[in-house]
Amino acid sequence: MSLSRRNFVIATSVAAGGSMVLSACSSGSTTKKGGSAGHGGADKYTGAVVVGTKADSTGPAAEIPGAKKGGTIRGIAPDDFSHLDPQRIYFSWNSAVGDLFIRGLTGYKIAADGSMKLVGDLATDAGTMSDNGKTWTFTLKDGLKWEDGKELTIEDVRHGIERGFASFTTEGAGYVQNALVGPGDFRSKYKGPYGGKHLDSVVTDAKAKTITFKLAEPRLDLNFTLAMNSYAAVPVKGDTKEKYDKDPMSCGPYRIKAHAVDKSMTLVRNPHWDPNTDSIRNAYPDSFVYEFGPESLQATDRMIADDGDDQYAVMAYSGVPAERIQKVLTDPELKKRTFNGLLTGIYYYAINTKRITDLKVRQALIHAWPLEQIRKIYGGPSAGDYATSILSPDILGYAKDDVYGKLKKPQGDPEAAKKLLKEAGKEGQKVVYAFPQSNTYDKTKVVIENALKAAGFDPVIKQLDSTSYYDQIQQIDNKFDVMWFGWSPDWPTGYTLMQPLFDGSTIANGANNISQLNVDWVNEAIKKNNLIADPTEAGKAWAALDKRIMTEAAPIIPETFQRRFYLYGEKVGGAMFHPLFSSAVFYKLFVKA
Repeated sequence: MSLSRRNFVIATSVAAGGSMVLSACSSGSTTKKGGSAGHGGADKYTGAVVVGTKADSTGPAAEIPGAKKGGTIRGIAPDDFSHLDPQRIYFSWNSAVGDLFIRGLTGYKIAADGSMKLVGDLATDAGTMSDNGKTWTFTLKDGLKWEDGKELTIEDVRHGIERGFASFTTEGAGYVQNALVGPGDFRSKYKGPYGGKHLDSVVTDAKAKTITFKLAEPRLDLNFTLAMNSYAAVPVKGDTKEKYDKDPMSCGPYRIKAHAVDKSMTLVRNPHWDPNTDSIRNAYPDSFVYEFGPESLQATDRMIADDGDDQYAVMAYSGVPAERIQKVLTDPELKKRTFNGLLTGIYYYAINTKRITDLKVRQALIHAWPLEQIRKIYGGPSAGDYATSILSPDILGYAKDDVYGKLKKPQGDPEAAKKLLKEAGKEGQKVVYAFPQSNTYDKTKVVIENALKAAGFDPVIKQLDSTSYYDQIQQIDNKFDVMWFGWSPDWPTGYTLMQPLFDGSTIANGANNISQLNVDWVNEAIKKNNLIADPTEAGKAWAALDKRIMTEAAPIIPETFQRRFYLYGEKVGGAMFHPLFSSAVFYKLFVKA
């Protein structure tokens, strides 16, 4: 599994931009106790994603108190959307706007506290599994239409799945493709639907409005995977192949009216969207206008000024930077116009288990690592929470385990580290630490080097060019002992964190098992846990594996679950942090009267 577009951004944005707020891509799920999502205060982890019922999947979406229809919401972001074709969408910024016009078989119903239910979106429910996870069936809702008024059919759903095999959709996810045809290069086994051939493993019944997936291998969480935009519907008769990326058809509440690349994009109401078919989306504004170009500092200053049209604006993706975070959080009036949340996934330091073979040495590194000093450089508590586990707060089963007592001693415990090194007979152990060049990491390298020296290590610091950083650390024969890294899951289950990072079969040049962990009991547990049908029990199993890996293998040093703050104008209502995409939940926004 290669580093996904949204995972890539979570792992690169700090190195590239150096922003203390760390503008990564996906987001976590934390909310304020007793209040609306993400306005600061005492946060609780939701860590909860449940599978909803048919009733949960039935529209319309619940009304938001105080919301009214009308007006225009304006989004301000530094960059344009790189793709609008659903099969070419992986990066969360694209997915966030996709919420407004793209729909798939399943999706997430987001509550005011940030917790989520997986429900049927185009489907009547979240799907029916049989044959121990090798067969999944979904039934299409009635009343679904495209923006031109034509019926959205079950063949359009199949078309969206099959065009993910095409040669021009390489930017999208590949999970379902591999599940349908088996592991390996799925494009060598099927070229897409344009030659007139369909996959034998996808069966549709137009009369019953059903689609059945007959998988090459069991996938108990296929209904979660299908919630990704990469598997959304595309009209068979409206597919313009490569050109579709510029002018996609909408089956959601809004359609694209105009798009000036790298300047702006305007969405207006889709009159053929029926809210009774949609339990997920509200549609209060008459239009959305996105402005591309302003960087985070400029956008923040505009939001602080709150003048003219900016009163109707929201920082759509780039968060409040370090230069303004204290000003925003210490001004009560400004703070009231913020929302925030944890970025999904985890930033961490991979320990190369092929080079650091002694478990006690790896454990000593974890004890020695200066989390407190690093977070201060990132901006302090507003930059995020200390990470102490592999699973992140948005993952079902997250248990907030702290095997090494890092919450009690986030500054590092050099004495504990020295004791372990002495027991291992490795006092003065040389450690090569690699990181991507940036203003931020140029500062963190100093506190890391000092902490390693204090703990009895002999640190060697390797600053790598940020543009080739991943190419270098994703080599099996690299010469680094500890490497900065980050990973964001593609859906909120333990599999999407554990399998890419710790399954021994994933060790390869260009792959993401940077620790090169290959332990039989870990590999077997990943396979076993992936076959647990009950989501709650699966969550418990992933949490138990997390704790055991950290205790008995220690392949990573968890760093932070990072947080992002956004500002919005005083005429904007319904602003909350998207628990998957790190943006606002656009379809919940409204213009205040």
